[in-house]
Amino acid sequence: MSGLPGASTCPGPGEASDLKSPLGAKFREPLTEARFQQLFGDAEQEPELLAEPRWSRLRRLWKRRARACSGPGPWPLLRARLPPLRWLPHYRWRAWLLGDAVAGVTVGIVHVPQGMAFALLTSVPPVFGLYTSFFPVLIYTLLGTGRHLSTGTFAVLSLMTGSAVERLVPEPLEGNLSGIEREQLDAQRVGAAAAMAFGSGALMLGMFALQLGVLATFLSEPVVKALTSGAALHVLVSQLPSLLGLPLPRQIGCFALFKTLAAVLTALPRSSPAELTVSALSLALLVPVKELNVRFRDRLPTPIPGEIVMVLLASVLCFTSSLDTRYNIQIVGLLPGGFPRPLLPNLAELPRILADSLPMALVTFAVSASLASIYADKYSYTIDSNQELFAHGVSNLISSLFSCFPNSATLATTSLLVDAGGNTQVAGLFSCMVVLSVLLWLGPFFYYLPKAVLACINISSMRQMFFQMRELPQLWRISRVDFAVWMVTWVAVVTLSVDLGLAVGVVFSMLLQVPGLCILSYPTPLYFGTRGQFRRILEWHLGLGEGGKEAPKTDGPPDAVAEPVRVVVLDCSGVTFADAAGAREVVQLASRCRDAGIHLLLAQCNASVLGTLTQAGLLDRVTPEQLFVSVQDAAAYALERLELTGPKTCTVWV
Repeated sequence: MSGLPGASTCPGPGEASDLKSPLGAKFREPLTEARFQQLFGDAEQEPELLAEPRWSRLRRLWKRRARACSGPGPWPLLRARLPPLRWLPHYRWRAWLLGDAVAGVTVGIVHVPQGMAFALLTSVPPVFGLYTSFFPVLIYTLLGTGRHLSTGTFAVLSLMTGSAVERLVPEPLEGNLSGIEREQLDAQRVGAAAAMAFGSGALMLGMFALQLGVLATFLSEPVVKALTSGAALHVLVSQLPSLLGLPLPRQIGCFALFKTLAAVLTALPRSSPAELTVSALSLALLVPVKELNVRFRDRLPTPIPGEIVMVLLASVLCFTSSLDTRYNIQIVGLLPGGFPRPLLPNLAELPRILADSLPMALVTFAVSASLASIYADKYSYTIDSNQELFAHGVSNLISSLFSCFPNSATLATTSLLVDAGGNTQVAGLFSCMVVLSVLLWLGPFFYYLPKAVLACINISSMRQMFFQMRELPQLWRISRVDFAVWMVTWVAVVTLSVDLGLAVGVVFSMLLQVPGLCILSYPTPLYFGTRGQFRRILEWHLGLGEGGKEAPKTDGPPDAVAEPVRVVVLDCSGVTFADAAGAREVVQLASRCRDAGIHLLLAQCNASVLGTLTQAGLLDRVTPEQLFVSVQDAAAYALERLELTGPKTCTVWV
């Protein structure tokens, strides 16, 4: 749990990734006083300058002023916003290209049936799931920092979008729509889904502009896992009418899950035997294949593509047996070739969909940032949470112009990409090639695909989310508070709805606070210009001012405010740079916390900052056990090892 975090190292794709300690990395040289005088000059250098020719002296003074006052310049900003400019020159073509190609093709093959299946979950035609499996993947490849992240359609977002689409564009009560009326209804629903993608993308870009990447911490791991597990149950129940061949209207709003179950049980005698047979055979193939891929992932060169095999078999069976005409089985039909023309979503709809776009933006960022952090920790590189906001915001915003619905990173395809040997974002390009081939040439082969098979793909893809419930016994032993957050969030998601359940989970987790535990985030560079502000802010929150130890200032309830701070977790994820003066402030803070009986824990220090802190003498004040990969690990350590009891956690954002 503790110790020097391997994830804090920052090896690029062209560097060795087996660095044992971040202390072994090359760090930026501290800006010492002597170096400062060498760069910017001082009074002692004036006689030398006066001896120079006038033109030479003016030119030197101008260069000095430019170095001292100018910003970072366009090239560093461009490299920050386009990560391939940083890692692509160091790409190890011989070592990584084959793995990226195999992983990308494997994920692309899964994207095709899964994208069409999640489109039905979104209440739009299947081809729009293919668009959402192409444009967002391409954009994230250019803008994202998660080397192992796979983006595209995600069941939870599709479910949330579908519920909003059904509410905004309901199907007429009389039913039995003509072909033209059905096309008009589908066009309106596609427009509503694209508007929600536009709205969520705009919100994430606004969060990026305000540097609110630290908000991911509010969506803790228990909240995210409970949210996805509860949403998986919603997906299962919502697909029952398609599995049974029952033309039932989709239930939306609070208690929709129970309304759907009641409607299915009432209409069960009218179910279609043919649809039920196709569904049973599909699940009989898909579920064992999923299990084989999990159990033998280390022995299989690539996972078995059970979804695409099922799609091909079902399409051939339906075509040869004429199931669509003889037994009235619903099929996908013609997939339009090519791409839709760019179209700006109806901005007049934005006020109506903002309430739905906000929870989608939070879910997108929470799931994507969590997945990116997990694999960044595993493979020893770092991600930029604010750049992730930018990447997913631009991805949703631009893809909405091509009639895509909200998208994010996906659990199943990310795990598949890693298991198949993916190394970098280049795998996303190969995935796009597979989807592109379907959009341009292979679409007619899916004409006879039964929609019941897509419903089965939806259900089988929820396997990983359902199995998250197996972690509950261990969570009970580690933290009763996290267990309570998990259960409250899950019950709220299941009984109410996904978006309301998310709100309940976040509020409940924020209300449960640990007296004595304070989490502080300082999301700016720490150098000689900001060290005074850093010192004053932490003194105020921790009660370390010159007037003696006072009650700390927190955002919690009155009983938590009165409790003295016993443990402080300093979230360093936003500290992208520290010079010698800033590092000395952290070392002095460690000394003052030790003298005041406060345990100082540092989380998410990047390699450069950690190196500067180490050179300033940090390890003389703290032990390696006080350095953590994530804020969650540090908080768990405080609860378990430092005997803090009670609810979790008193958080202050600086």
